[in-house]
Amino acid sequence: MIESSVHLNSEYDWDGFCAQEYYEHNYRDMRGDDRAMLEVVCGWFQKAAPGGEVLRAVDVGAGANLYPALSLLPHSAQITLYEYSSTNVEWLEESKRHLPESWRPFADLVCPGEDFESIRKQAFTKFEVQKGSIFELPVREWEIGTMFFVAESLTEDEAEFRTAMGHFLGALKPGAPFAAAFMERSQGYDVAGTHFPAVWLDEQALELTLSESGLVEESRVYRFDIDPAPIRAGYTGYLVATGKVKG
Repeated sequence: MIESSVHLNSEYDWDGFCAQEYYEHNYRDMRGDDRAMLEVVCGWFQKAAPGGEVLRAVDVGAGANLYPALSLLPHSAQITLYEYSSTNVEWLEESKRHLPESWRPFADLVCPGEDFESIRKQAFTKFEVQKGSIFELPVREWEIGTMFFVAESLTEDEAEFRTAMGHFLGALKPGAPFAAAFMERSQGYDVAGTHFPAVWLDEQALELTLSESGLVEESRVYRFDIDPAPIRAGYTGYLVATGKVKG
């Protein structure tokens, strides 16, 4: 019997994921590519969800990255940070209690002119950390959602990636706007010496996944160059998909 060289999500030690090292390496300083992606996401949500701070929101696979959740602040009364890894859950709980200073430039972009202490209070009040698997998300639970660098970074199996995408989109109510980000052509990544998986993804593959899901409308895929320098080897850029869940 020939063993498959494709590794599934369940084969990795997600509770051994070093959240602090991941945060320090990726988000201690705001990168140009993160700024560009966040600008697109904020613009989309301003267009698609202009009604104020009223929606129930979710950031799926929040990990050690808070800027997707920050992008939801102007539109949400409550934001669920949904995360599987126990080490990431602990990091999120600590960060919620006192939002680190490094998130100030992200907050300034999302909420221009608003005092950072006010943002910290909003994060403490609105963020709710919930432990759970993307494959066990409740159905049609939230009214707006984000998912950054998750579905393509939890498995090497394309079918499992598509399943994860379906669960994310299925967790949102009909008409809900969403934004999701992906590493382009990723070969996997290392955190604190431990290797984690990825699915190879480009613009065309992502557009096809969204189309074949049958769950989205008004969808658009954006591509972003690496700026300034790669955070690691083995990827070629970033992709962001925006849209609404089909009614």
